[in-house]
Amino acid sequence: MTHTPDSAVLDALCPMHLSVSGTGHILHAGPTIAKLRPDTPLEGRRFLEVFSVERPRAIASVADLRAAAHTKLHLELRDTPRTSLKGIMVPMGDGSDGMIVNLSFGISVIDGVRDYALTNADFAATDLAIEMLYIMEANTAAMGLSRHLNARLQRSKVAAETQALTDTLTGLKNRRAMDATMERLLALGGSFAVMQIDLDYFKTVNDTLGHAAGDYVLKRVAQVMLEETRTSDTVARVGGDEFTVILPDIKDEEVLRGVGRRIIDRLEVPIPFEGEECRISASIGTVWIQSGPTVSADQVLSDADIALYASKHAGRAQQTFYKPELREAANAGVPPKGRERRTEEQ
Repeated sequence: MTHTPDSAVLDALCPMHLSVSGTGHILHAGPTIAKLRPDTPLEGRRFLEVFSVERPRAIASVADLRAAAHTKLHLELRDTPRTSLKGIMVPMGDGSDGMIVNLSFGISVIDGVRDYALTNADFAATDLAIEMLYIMEANTAAMGLSRHLNARLQRSKVAAETQALTDTLTGLKNRRAMDATMERLLALGGSFAVMQIDLDYFKTVNDTLGHAAGDYVLKRVAQVMLEETRTSDTVARVGGDEFTVILPDIKDEEVLRGVGRRIIDRLEVPIPFEGEECRISASIGTVWIQSGPTVSADQVLSDADIALYASKHAGRAQQTFYKPELREAANAGVPPKGRERRTEEQ
C-alpha cells in the first residue's frame, strides 16, 4: 500500500515543494516557495505557466513533465525576478496522476536569500543551505569588522601623519611640513614666494608677563597669519617666534606687499591678555621665486633670512624683498645665521 505524506509533513521536510495535479495545476505550495511570490499565490496556477523548464529540453506539456519524473530539472520562474531553481519530480504514489516537485536554489542560494530576505527558518533543518547561510553570515560579519578596522586604521594613519606635520601649540604646519612644501614647489618649477617672519619684542612679553602670555600671543599671531593668507598658502611655525609663509602661484609683487603689510599692521595692534597688553610687531624677509635657474630650498631660505635681517636692521616692523645687494651688505657686516634660530631681540 502506498502512502503520500500530508502537506504539513512535506512543509517541514521540503519547504520548497509543490504538489501538482494530473492536469498540471499547482495544488499546494510549500511555505518557502510560496514566499518567493507572496503577492501572487501559486495554488491554482499551471506549473508550466509559472516555471519554464530549461533542462531537460522539449518539455512543453504535463505528459512531458510526467515523463521526466526522477530526472533532475533546471527551472526558472517566468516572471521577475527570474530566479533559477533546481528540482526533482516524483509521482504522488496515491494512485493519481499527481506529482510532488521538490525545489532548491542550488548554488544560487545566496542570491535567493538576498533577493527574498530568507532566513534559516525558511529551510529544512537538514538542508545544506543552512550551512551556507551560516557561512554567508559569518563572512558578512567578518567583512564588516574588517572594513571597520581598516577605516579606524586609516583614520589613525591620517591623524598620525597630520600630527607629524603640525605645530602642537598653534595648529600651524611645522618645519617638516614646510620643507616638504618647499621641495615640492621647487620640483614643479612654478612661481612662488617665501616669507620669513620673526616677531619683534616677543622675548619682552615672555620675560614680563610669562610663558602663558607668550603662548597666547603665538596663537593669536597664527590666527592672524591664517586670516591674511589663502587656503592654498602654507603657514608654518618653524621656531619659537619664527614663522615661514609659502605662497604658490604668485604673479604680482604687489600681492606680496599687501600680504606683508596687512600682517605687520595687524600684529602692531596690542594683544590683550589677562588685563595686560602684549605689544609686539613683525619683521619680514621675502623671496619671490620666478621662472629661471633652479635653486635649492636652503638657498631660498637663506635669501629670505638675509632680507629678514635687513628688515630688523632697518628698524623692524617692515618687509624687505631679497636682492643680491643685501647679501653683499650683510657679508660686509655681521652675517645672518641662515636657517638656524636667531637670538630673540628685546
